[in-house]
Amino acid sequence: MKKNIVLIGFMGTGKSEVGYLLAKKLNMSFVDTDKLIEEREKDRIIRIFQVKGEDYFRNVEENIIEEVSKYENYVISTGGGAIIREKNFVNLKKNGILICLTATPEEIYKRTIPKKDRPLLMKSKNVIQTIKEMLEVRKPYYQKADYTIDTTKKNIEEIVDEIIKIIKKENGKN
Repeated sequence: MKKNIVLIGFMGTGKSEVGYLLAKKLNMSFVDTDKLIEEREKDRIIRIFQVKGEDYFRNVEENIIEEVSKYENYVISTGGGAIIREKNFVNLKKNGILICLTATPEEIYKRTIPKKDRPLLMKSKNVIQTIKEMLEVRKPYYQKADYTIDTTKKNIEEIVDEIIKIIKKENGKN
């Protein structure tokens, strides 16, 4: 059984872009749980939050994670809050190496604000403060990852190369 590579971390840390390129370079399949949720729900995440609420979204997310965690030889990109539910952590860990991507609050702000599709930030009057508070709450969950990579001053290629080194080390191929 070939382990999955699971990317966790806050929104705007590069999980989707890094995951896609990583899968391509390692000849693995790729799945983005947020994109899968949007496909299955036939709606954008921001609308799911607005219309059905965060609890509904988290329940759908939990079901999707339970499903994708059974895949083999996948790079899995998760939503920023996915790892908060213990069941998600346990499922992803069963057959996955968890890599947390991080960035400074200022960098996250710079990367996320232009997109205007981040439901947990859209209501905030002080977005950087909200990011800092959310990071603090999620910190214990993100710290459960097997590895952590700060993406703040790195481009996607550098991050992917760093993950490949980690995976080679994991597989005993120094």
